[in-house]
Amino acid sequence: MAYLGEDIGKLGFGLMRLPQKDEKIDIEETKEMVDLFMDAGFTYFDTAWAYAGSEDAIRQALVERYPRESFQLATKNAAWINCKTREEAIAQFETSLKQTGAGYFDFYLLHNLGESRTRFFDDFDLWTWIQEKKAEGIIKHAGFSFHSTPEELEAILEAHPEMEFVQLQINYGDWDNPAIQSRACYEVARRYNKPVIIMEPVKGGMLATPPASVEKILKDAEPEASTASWAVRFAADLEGIITVLSGMRSVAQMKDNLSYMKGFTGLTDKERSVIKAAQEALARVPLIPCTTCNYCAKVCPENIGISGSFTALNYLTLYGDKGAAAHQEGWLVGGHGKKRADACIECGKCEKACPQHIKIREELKRAKAEFCI
Repeated sequence: MAYLGEDIGKLGFGLMRLPQKDEKIDIEETKEMVDLFMDAGFTYFDTAWAYAGSEDAIRQALVERYPRESFQLATKNAAWINCKTREEAIAQFETSLKQTGAGYFDFYLLHNLGESRTRFFDDFDLWTWIQEKKAEGIIKHAGFSFHSTPEELEAILEAHPEMEFVQLQINYGDWDNPAIQSRACYEVARRYNKPVIIMEPVKGGMLATPPASVEKILKDAEPEASTASWAVRFAADLEGIITVLSGMRSVAQMKDNLSYMKGFTGLTDKERSVIKAAQEALARVPLIPCTTCNYCAKVCPENIGISGSFTALNYLTLYGDKGAAAHQEGWLVGGHGKKRADACIECGKCEKACPQHIKIREELKRAKAEFCI
């Protein structure tokens, strides 16, 4: 899609969940993924100050290996994470410049607006600051990512018409989910003529391994296609989209995404009807809508493995295998140095940070009952 002078393909490389080796980002595999992505003609890379190790990794895998004008790099400012002053918030930008070595950012986002998080950007007047950096040429395009209600999105867009784009969580599972309201938020952005970058098209990987009832519908329609491909294509089929970010964590995932997104021109009416059937089947399965963004973990005073606990609970819901779910809980929580659900002091800080509006304290009580007793 041609946008503001750039030719950006419909697939973007989300750098939140890069491949790991020995509990660190695997730079060599990341380089291979970058090469495949660039060779296929895609050029948009999305990182963030808050993604541990990601900015440094993309410096090594991309910035130091390709001409700067050959790609678009986006990063983000999370002023709501441990910032008490405007200077501390602005320092995130300087850190990002240093870690990426990019010199400038093609797209710079105020990160994860919504609810109590928005006030930090207001209090520190980062709206004015980002326009100043744009005037200096260090930021080419200014926008924000958003996780909240369509009403709040409209209020922000009304107050800040100077913002050029918005990044939204959109996937076929959340399209009509009352907790996320993907469709309604998308419609607000369209009404304000803001191009949309899509994040979480596969819902943190959950739509890559959907419930059996959903998988059967998709596999019956296209036996050779991955289930993840349906999720990415659904998002890329929408109008007014700049690109769809896929958080690929392996060469295999990269190759799969490229196989169907290179030359993608849209879904057929038959394919849209298949996705509608999948949406109806998915709506009948009660899962915790956690995408493992781990914003909750950043504010949890007890260092509880919240997303790991929820992954295990969802596994239990989907497959009914208590032993396998308990094994997952042990590895994803204790195996990663986190405390278990029974350590929760019910302070509620996690719920204020959660983009998915999950009732975390209630779900941790369920995890405690299933795995800790």
